[in-house]
Amino acid sequence: MRRKEIKLALVYRDMWQASGKYMPRKDQLVRVAEPIIAMGCFHRVETNGGGFEQINLLYGENPNHSVREWTEPFNKAGIQTQMLERGLNGIRMSPVPKDVRQLMFKLKKIQGTDISRSFDGLNNPQNLALSFQYAKEGGMIAQGALSLTHSPIHTVDYYINLADQYIELGAEEICIKDMAGIGRPVSIGKITKGIRERHPDIIIQYHGHSTTGFSVVSALESARNGADIVDVGMEPLSWGTGHADLLTVHAMLEDAGFSMAPINDDAYMAARAMTQEFMDDFLGYFINPKNRYMNSLLIGPGLPGGMMGSLMSDLENNLKGLNKWLTKRDKPTVTQDQLLIKLFNEVKYVWPKLGYPPLVTPFSQYVKNAALMNVLQMEKGKERWSMLDENTWGMLIGKSGKLPGELGPEIQALAEQQNREFYTANPQDLYPDELDIYRKKMDEKGWDYGPDDEELFEYAMHPPQYEDLRSGKAKENFNELLAQKKQEAASGGGSAGSANAADLPSKVELNIGGQLYRVDVSWDNQLDEAKATNDSSTNGASPAVTGNFKEVLAPLEGRFYLTKSSSEQSIKIGDVVKKGDVIAYIESMKVINAITSEHDGTVVEILYKHGDDVEEDEPIIKLS
Repeated sequence: MRRKEIKLALVYRDMWQASGKYMPRKDQLVRVAEPIIAMGCFHRVETNGGGFEQINLLYGENPNHSVREWTEPFNKAGIQTQMLERGLNGIRMSPVPKDVRQLMFKLKKIQGTDISRSFDGLNNPQNLALSFQYAKEGGMIAQGALSLTHSPIHTVDYYINLADQYIELGAEEICIKDMAGIGRPVSIGKITKGIRERHPDIIIQYHGHSTTGFSVVSALESARNGADIVDVGMEPLSWGTGHADLLTVHAMLEDAGFSMAPINDDAYMAARAMTQEFMDDFLGYFINPKNRYMNSLLIGPGLPGGMMGSLMSDLENNLKGLNKWLTKRDKPTVTQDQLLIKLFNEVKYVWPKLGYPPLVTPFSQYVKNAALMNVLQMEKGKERWSMLDENTWGMLIGKSGKLPGELGPEIQALAEQQNREFYTANPQDLYPDELDIYRKKMDEKGWDYGPDDEELFEYAMHPPQYEDLRSGKAKENFNELLAQKKQEAASGGGSAGSANAADLPSKVELNIGGQLYRVDVSWDNQLDEAKATNDSSTNGASPAVTGNFKEVLAPLEGRFYLTKSSSEQSIKIGDVVKKGDVIAYIESMKVINAITSEHDGTVVEILYKHGDDVEEDEPIIKLS
């Protein structure tokens, strides 16, 4: 009897994203392609999509060049390349107009990507219909991904029926995407079997993170019940919040009686060593060591491995701000582990209240942010839900599609209190075409659209990051960040001197001759002198004033904005505000947080300009 063949896909992009913040440069990717191909065991390699292009842009590299050169060797070797895209959100965290989505699929196929794995964060078939259509029109294979999670709503039958809907809308393959590694193995086997029985000829691919320890058994159950392809990672980035290791999965499936392509051991060691070299070069500075371990505590909150890198970074930043706040008030500080457990418990509490969105990008980020802000606010003696960001509100009121479950009564009451209107039509209709807008902007700047309009696409998909690329700001910012990380590592996480300096204020106020000056202070000896400012520019910051006033404090660190869109009117000196009014915004943890006034009063001073960075607990607005 002929043994069934199971094919393997290497998720090289996701290996990095599940571990830390950054991914290899273009030259590194091109180098590692050769030993990956020579290993001989992969039929597919995940090359791009998801956060890949934004990460390229963040360190000043053009992602179009990366995708073309990275996919080329696999194309020549006959190994299929695949990308991950987020349906309505394309390859970013926010919704994308139709014309930009359509260009993406056409362009990515031209650049060398064969398969588009499309998922919707809420598992809404409506949001994926255009993805399947545009992928096939562009010459790609349209794969529909079921975003697995574990709840009373997300049952075996739910996922089998969801696969039916995806296939009816045009999906040519199905991926069982267990992004948090919390899918129970037997249930995954039943889902696979149900899809296989209804669709005997469709390709089924299993993708599972190893975060909680289920994924090896899940891969076996999926293969036994009809899966054709299994996604794997490889050392030194397998396991932890990443994926089950190639060697383990290969040996397990071979022992189970499946036919497997052999592994070239010499090529494996070369690819393994090269990946470690990339980590030693600079990427390891952005990988939290805790992400290299599996954690069964995540079975409860169900947060995905792919976001654990950013989660630990967010946790570290907010822990610093929280402890500074607690120390100022002579309260006991908390450890990172204590804050992490509080966060996990709060995720379990808030998730049902938020309508059970599958915990996948970007909605896992929204649920995590809502939970983290609740924890931080309650630690400061404030009420739960007192900080709910605008992106999360967009999800809650239907701007991303229908939620799987019902909102908790307290969320519904809060929406009514804030005059939030619920949206029930097609979310895509909220985002009109924009390519002509970006063509005009590029014409005005004298920028070329690039081969196959790839530069136009990049600008329209990632506007601020692309502008930073063209100006050189992205590379400059990344080099500064890398130098800082290297300095921290060299001093064992920061010397005593640098730790003390971090606790000192970056801004002080001086009263000279009755005039109040705000002074920016450098404590790291990199500047020769502090810069005194009394800025009354129209960008937002107002002249300093003296007297006894009520202050609005920044509830978290981030980037300060007076408005979140050009159509919104910003507050100005002399405006009367009431307690609870939205008066500004802070962008933090990839979302926009509305800042509400805790007092009634009249605006007498705006202490920051639109776009300035602010630290937690600093005054941002003064009221009389």
